[in-house]
Amino acid sequence: MAASLSLSVLLLSFVSLGVALPREAIFDAADVLSDSGFVSMSLTLEIVAETLLEQSPSATVFAPSDSAFKKSGQPSLDLLRFHFAPFPLPPPSLRLLTAGATIPTMLPGQSLTVTTSDRLISINNVRLTGSPIYDDGFLLVYGIERFFDPAFQLNRQRPGPDSNSSCSGRNHTASSSDSFDQAVQTLKSGGYSAVASFLGMQLSGVAEHGGITVFAPADEMVMNRLGDIGEYPAFFRRHVVPCRLLWNDLVDFGEGSELATFLEGFAINITRSGGVLTLNGVPVFFPDVFFNDRVVVHGVSDVLAPQENAVVHVDDEHNLFDPSEF
Repeated sequence: MAASLSLSVLLLSFVSLGVALPREAIFDAADVLSDSGFVSMSLTLEIVAETLLEQSPSATVFAPSDSAFKKSGQPSLDLLRFHFAPFPLPPPSLRLLTAGATIPTMLPGQSLTVTTSDRLISINNVRLTGSPIYDDGFLLVYGIERFFDPAFQLNRQRPGPDSNSSCSGRNHTASSSDSFDQAVQTLKSGGYSAVASFLGMQLSGVAEHGGITVFAPADEMVMNRLGDIGEYPAFFRRHVVPCRLLWNDLVDFGEGSELATFLEGFAINITRSGGVLTLNGVPVFFPDVFFNDRVVVHGVSDVLAPQENAVVHVDDEHNLFDPSEF
Protein backbone atom coordinates (compact mmCIF):
# COMPACT_ATOMS: atom_id res chain seq x y z
CA MET A 1 0.00 0.00 0.00
CA ALA A 2 1.41 3.35 -0.89
CA ALA A 3 0.60 7.03 -0.53
CA SER A 4 2.49 9.43 -2.77
CA LEU A 5 2.40 13.17 -3.36
CA SER A 6 3.55 15.72 -5.89
CA LEU A 7 5.36 17.92 -3.39
CA SER A 8 6.67 20.81 -5.43
CA VAL A 9 4.08 23.24 -4.08
CA LEU A 10 4.56 21.98 -0.53
CA LEU A 11 8.29 22.53 -0.63
CA LEU A 12 7.91 26.19 -1.50
CA SER A 13 6.11 26.81 1.76
CA PHE A 14 8.91 25.36 3.84
CA VAL A 15 11.89 27.22 2.39
CA SER A 16 11.40 29.92 5.03
CA LEU A 17 9.72 28.31 8.01
CA GLY A 18 9.80 31.50 10.05
CA VAL A 19 7.70 33.53 7.58
CA ALA A 20 4.07 33.90 8.62
CA LEU A 21 1.09 34.04 6.32
CA PRO A 22 0.28 37.67 5.48
CA ARG A 23 -2.80 39.06 7.20
CA GLU A 24 -4.08 40.21 3.82
CA ALA A 25 -4.34 36.60 2.64
CA ILE A 26 -6.27 35.63 5.75
CA PHE A 27 -8.74 38.46 5.35
CA ASP A 28 -9.08 37.74 1.62
CA ALA A 29 -9.88 34.12 2.44
CA ALA A 30 -12.46 35.24 5.01
CA ASP A 31 -14.14 37.50 2.43
CA VAL A 32 -14.29 34.68 -0.12
CA LEU A 33 -15.72 32.32 2.51
CA SER A 34 -18.44 34.81 3.35
CA ASP A 35 -19.30 35.34 -0.33
CA SER A 36 -19.44 31.55 -0.81
CA GLY A 37 -21.98 30.97 1.96
CA PHE A 38 -19.57 29.97 4.73
CA VAL A 39 -20.34 32.97 6.91
CA SER A 40 -19.74 31.28 10.28
CA MET A 41 -16.30 30.01 9.26
CA SER A 42 -15.48 33.38 7.73
CA LEU A 43 -16.07 35.13 11.06
CA THR A 44 -14.26 32.34 12.94
CA LEU A 45 -11.24 32.56 10.65
CA GLU A 46 -10.82 36.25 11.39
CA ILE A 47 -11.08 35.60 15.12
CA VAL A 48 -8.57 32.73 15.29
CA ALA A 49 -6.19 33.97 12.58
CA GLU A 50 -3.67 35.43 14.99
CA THR A 51 -3.70 32.31 17.16
CA LEU A 52 -3.49 29.68 14.44
CA LEU A 53 -2.36 31.08 11.11
CA GLU A 54 0.02 33.95 11.72
CA GLN A 55 2.57 31.55 13.19
CA SER A 56 2.62 29.37 10.07
CA PRO A 57 4.05 30.07 6.59
CA SER A 58 1.26 28.10 4.91
CA ALA A 59 -1.92 26.20 5.73
CA THR A 60 -4.93 24.30 4.49
CA VAL A 61 -8.24 25.07 6.19
CA PHE A 62 -11.23 22.72 6.12
CA ALA A 63 -14.28 24.97 6.60
CA PRO A 64 -17.50 23.45 7.97
CA SER A 65 -20.76 24.74 6.53
CA ASP A 66 -23.07 27.19 8.30
CA SER A 67 -25.49 24.34 8.98
CA ALA A 68 -22.70 22.45 10.77
CA PHE A 69 -22.07 25.47 13.01
CA LYS A 70 -25.79 25.78 13.67
CA LYS A 71 -26.04 22.14 14.65
CA SER A 72 -22.85 21.91 16.74
CA GLY A 73 -22.52 25.44 18.10
CA GLN A 74 -19.29 27.41 18.31
CA PRO A 75 -16.37 24.92 18.25
CA SER A 76 -13.57 24.85 20.79
CA LEU A 77 -10.13 26.10 19.82
CA ASP A 78 -8.83 22.51 19.86
CA LEU A 79 -11.57 21.41 17.45
CA LEU A 80 -10.68 24.31 15.17
CA ARG A 81 -6.99 23.30 15.27
CA PHE A 82 -8.14 19.86 14.07
CA HIS A 83 -9.45 21.54 10.89
CA PHE A 84 -6.13 23.26 10.04
CA ALA A 85 -3.18 21.53 8.33
CA PRO A 86 0.15 23.40 8.53
CA PHE A 87 0.91 23.26 4.79
CA PRO A 88 -0.92 23.80 1.46
CA LEU A 89 -2.76 20.82 -0.05
CA PRO A 90 -3.76 21.54 -3.67
CA PRO A 91 -6.29 19.15 -5.28
CA PRO A 92 -3.69 17.24 -7.39
CA SER A 93 -1.79 16.34 -4.22
CA LEU A 94 -4.94 15.29 -2.38
CA ARG A 95 -6.01 13.06 -5.26
CA LEU A 96 -2.70 11.21 -5.13
CA LEU A 97 -3.23 10.22 -1.49
CA THR A 98 -4.54 6.69 -1.03
CA ALA A 99 -7.21 5.80 1.50
CA GLY A 100 -5.60 5.53 4.92
CA ALA A 101 -3.00 8.23 4.34
CA THR A 102 -2.79 10.68 7.23
CA ILE A 103 -2.65 14.48 7.23
CA PRO A 104 -1.16 16.18 10.31
CA THR A 105 -3.14 19.03 11.84
CA MET A 106 -2.41 21.98 14.11
CA LEU A 107 -3.90 20.01 17.01
CA PRO A 108 -0.78 18.41 18.54
CA GLY A 109 -0.56 14.67 18.00
CA GLN A 110 -3.77 14.50 15.94
CA SER A 111 -4.07 13.70 12.24
CA LEU A 112 -6.83 13.50 9.68
CA THR A 113 -7.31 10.33 7.63
CA VAL A 114 -8.02 10.16 3.91
CA THR A 115 -11.03 7.86 3.40
CA THR A 116 -11.41 8.18 -0.38
CA SER A 117 -8.90 9.34 -2.94
CA ASP A 118 -10.65 9.65 -6.27
CA ARG A 119 -12.32 12.69 -7.85
CA LEU A 120 -14.62 13.01 -4.83
CA ILE A 121 -12.22 13.31 -1.91
CA SER A 122 -13.31 12.66 1.65
CA ILE A 123 -11.39 12.95 4.92
CA ASN A 124 -12.57 11.27 8.11
CA ASN A 125 -15.57 10.21 5.99
CA VAL A 126 -16.51 13.86 5.35
CA ARG A 127 -16.62 14.95 1.70
CA LEU A 128 -14.65 17.99 0.57
CA THR A 129 -15.68 20.52 -2.06
CA GLY A 130 -14.15 19.50 -5.38
CA SER A 131 -12.10 22.67 -5.67
CA PRO A 132 -10.74 24.99 -2.97
CA ILE A 133 -12.97 27.90 -2.05
CA TYR A 134 -9.80 29.96 -1.71
CA ASP A 135 -6.30 29.22 -3.03
CA ASP A 136 -3.34 31.60 -3.28
CA GLY A 137 -0.71 28.84 -3.33
CA PHE A 138 0.09 29.13 0.37
CA LEU A 139 -3.34 29.28 1.99
CA LEU A 140 -6.06 26.94 0.75
CA VAL A 141 -9.61 26.60 2.06
CA TYR A 142 -11.94 23.66 1.31
CA GLY A 143 -15.58 23.45 2.28
CA ILE A 144 -16.91 20.46 4.23
CA GLU A 145 -20.47 19.57 5.15
CA ARG A 146 -19.85 18.89 8.84
CA PHE A 147 -17.11 19.04 11.47
CA PHE A 148 -14.44 16.34 11.51
CA ASP A 149 -14.68 13.91 14.40
CA PRO A 150 -11.35 13.80 16.32
CA ALA A 151 -12.27 10.29 17.52
CA PHE A 152 -12.54 8.95 13.97
CA GLN A 153 -10.42 5.87 13.28
CA LEU A 154 -9.88 3.88 10.11
CA ASN A 155 -9.02 0.24 10.55
CA ARG A 156 -5.86 -0.59 8.63
CA GLN A 157 -2.82 -2.76 8.96
CA ARG A 158 -0.43 -1.47 11.57
CA PRO A 159 3.29 -2.24 11.84
CA GLY A 160 4.32 -5.47 13.49
CA PRO A 161 5.78 -5.72 16.98
CA ASP A 162 9.30 -5.21 15.63
CA SER A 163 8.45 -1.62 14.66
CA ASN A 164 9.57 0.18 17.78
CA SER A 165 12.33 2.38 19.09
CA SER A 166 14.34 -0.58 20.39
CA CYS A 167 15.41 -1.47 16.86
CA SER A 168 19.10 -0.89 16.28
CA GLY A 169 21.07 -0.20 13.12
CA ARG A 170 22.12 -3.75 12.36
CA ASN A 171 23.02 -4.81 8.85
CA HIS A 172 20.22 -6.94 7.42
CA THR A 173 20.46 -9.13 4.37
CA ALA A 174 17.36 -9.83 2.32
CA SER A 175 16.53 -9.99 -1.34
CA SER A 176 15.15 -6.94 -3.11
CA SER A 177 11.35 -6.80 -3.32
CA ASP A 178 8.84 -5.20 -5.63
CA SER A 179 7.53 -3.19 -2.69
CA PHE A 180 10.97 -1.65 -2.20
CA ASP A 181 11.16 -0.74 -5.89
CA GLN A 182 7.82 1.03 -5.49
CA ALA A 183 9.32 3.20 -2.75
CA VAL A 184 12.24 4.17 -4.99
CA GLN A 185 9.96 5.08 -7.90
CA THR A 186 7.67 7.13 -5.64
CA LEU A 187 10.61 9.08 -4.26
CA LYS A 188 11.91 9.82 -7.74
CA SER A 189 8.55 11.13 -8.91
CA GLY A 190 8.01 13.19 -5.74
CA GLY A 191 11.15 15.34 -5.77
CA TYR A 192 13.45 13.01 -3.84
CA SER A 193 15.72 11.72 -6.63
CA ALA A 194 18.89 11.97 -4.52
CA VAL A 195 17.46 9.85 -1.70
CA ALA A 196 15.81 7.48 -4.20
CA SER A 197 19.06 6.84 -6.06
CA PHE A 198 20.87 6.19 -2.83
CA LEU A 199 18.23 3.74 -1.60
CA GLY A 200 18.19 1.97 -4.93
CA MET A 201 21.95 1.39 -4.79
CA GLN A 202 22.47 0.80 -1.12
CA LEU A 203 19.36 -0.31 0.75
CA SER A 204 17.59 -2.72 -1.58
CA GLY A 205 18.52 -5.61 0.71
CA VAL A 206 17.83 -4.34 4.21
CA ALA A 207 14.05 -3.96 4.51
CA GLU A 208 13.22 -7.22 6.25
CA HIS A 209 11.42 -8.15 9.46
CA GLY A 210 10.52 -4.77 10.98
CA GLY A 211 11.33 -2.93 7.75
CA ILE A 212 12.80 0.56 7.51
CA THR A 213 11.68 4.17 7.83
CA VAL A 214 13.23 6.87 5.65
CA PHE A 215 13.14 10.54 6.60
CA ALA A 216 13.57 12.14 3.21
CA PRO A 217 14.70 15.73 2.61
CA ALA A 218 13.93 17.04 -0.87
CA ASP A 219 16.58 17.25 -3.58
CA GLU A 220 17.09 20.98 -3.11
CA MET A 221 17.88 20.54 0.58
CA VAL A 222 20.21 17.60 -0.06
CA MET A 223 22.24 19.43 -2.71
CA ASN A 224 22.55 22.51 -0.50
CA ARG A 225 23.97 20.53 2.43
CA LEU A 226 26.16 17.83 0.90
CA GLY A 227 29.87 18.50 0.66
CA ASP A 228 32.64 16.06 -0.27
CA ILE A 229 31.51 12.80 -1.87
CA GLY A 230 33.09 10.92 1.01
CA GLU A 231 30.37 12.34 3.27
CA TYR A 232 27.54 10.76 1.30
CA PRO A 233 27.32 7.36 3.08
CA ALA A 234 27.16 8.85 6.58
CA PHE A 235 24.81 11.58 5.36
CA PHE A 236 22.21 9.12 4.12
CA ARG A 237 22.68 6.55 6.89
CA ARG A 238 21.46 9.05 9.47
CA HIS A 239 18.15 9.50 7.61
CA VAL A 240 17.16 5.82 7.78
CA VAL A 241 15.77 4.01 10.83
CA PRO A 242 15.72 0.18 10.98
CA CYS A 243 12.07 0.11 12.03
CA ARG A 244 8.81 0.53 10.12
CA LEU A 245 7.15 3.57 11.71
CA LEU A 246 3.97 5.08 10.30
CA TRP A 247 2.89 8.58 11.30
CA ASN A 248 0.53 7.22 13.95
CA ASP A 249 3.51 5.46 15.53
CA LEU A 250 5.71 8.55 15.47
CA VAL A 251 3.16 10.77 17.20
CA ASP A 252 2.84 8.17 19.98
CA PHE A 253 6.47 8.68 21.04
CA GLY A 254 6.97 10.87 24.09
CA GLU A 255 8.89 14.13 24.12
CA GLY A 256 12.61 13.46 23.95
CA SER A 257 12.32 9.89 22.63
CA GLU A 258 15.22 8.76 20.46
CA LEU A 259 15.34 6.58 17.36
CA ALA A 260 18.51 4.71 16.44
CA THR A 261 19.61 5.06 12.81
CA PHE A 262 21.88 3.12 10.47
CA LEU A 263 24.69 5.53 11.34
CA GLU A 264 26.31 4.19 14.48
CA GLY A 265 26.15 6.73 17.29
CA PHE A 266 23.62 8.96 15.50
CA ALA A 267 20.14 9.13 17.04
CA ILE A 268 17.05 11.05 16.03
CA ASN A 269 15.48 13.00 18.88
CA ILE A 270 11.71 13.47 18.76
CA THR A 271 10.33 16.77 20.04
CA ARG A 272 7.41 19.08 19.28
CA SER A 273 7.47 22.75 18.42
CA GLY A 274 4.21 24.67 18.21
CA GLY A 275 2.36 21.38 17.86
CA VAL A 276 4.55 20.25 14.93
CA LEU A 277 6.53 17.05 15.39
CA THR A 278 10.25 17.63 14.82
CA LEU A 279 13.23 15.31 14.40
CA ASN A 280 16.47 16.84 15.65
CA GLY A 281 14.67 20.15 15.32
CA VAL A 282 13.54 19.51 11.72
CA PRO A 283 9.74 19.44 11.11
CA VAL A 284 8.07 16.45 9.50
CA PHE A 285 6.20 18.40 6.84
CA PHE A 286 4.43 15.48 5.16
CA PRO A 287 4.11 12.10 6.81
CA ASP A 288 3.44 8.78 5.07
CA VAL A 289 4.61 10.05 1.66
CA PHE A 290 4.96 6.34 0.92
CA PHE A 291 4.27 3.21 2.94
CA ASN A 292 3.91 -0.48 2.30
CA ASP A 293 4.69 -3.71 4.15
CA ARG A 294 8.46 -3.04 4.18
CA VAL A 295 9.16 0.66 3.78
CA VAL A 296 7.77 3.92 5.19
CA VAL A 297 8.88 7.34 3.91
CA HIS A 298 8.21 10.66 5.64
CA GLY A 299 9.08 14.01 4.06
CA VAL A 300 11.15 16.34 6.25
CA SER A 301 11.76 20.03 5.63
CA ASP A 302 15.57 19.85 5.87
CA VAL A 303 18.40 17.39 6.36
CA LEU A 304 18.83 15.81 9.79
CA ALA A 305 21.98 17.21 11.35
CA PRO A 306 23.79 15.90 14.43
CA GLN A 307 22.55 17.53 17.60
CA GLU A 308 24.82 19.65 19.71
CA ASN A 309 27.41 17.67 21.68
CA ALA A 310 26.50 14.46 19.86
CA VAL A 311 29.39 12.19 18.92
CA VAL A 312 28.94 10.16 15.74
CA HIS A 313 31.07 7.07 15.18
CA VAL A 314 31.30 5.38 11.79
CA ASP A 315 32.51 1.81 11.72
CA ASP A 316 34.04 1.50 8.25
CA GLU A 317 34.51 -2.24 8.58
CA HIS A 318 30.77 -2.76 8.98
CA ASN A 319 29.61 0.21 6.98
CA LEU A 320 26.31 -0.66 5.37
CA PHE A 321 26.97 1.74 2.51
CA ASP A 322 29.86 1.49 0.11
CA PRO A 323 31.31 4.94 -0.77
CA SER A 324 32.55 3.54 -4.07
CA GLU A 325 28.93 3.42 -5.23
CA PHE A 326 28.87 7.24 -5.43
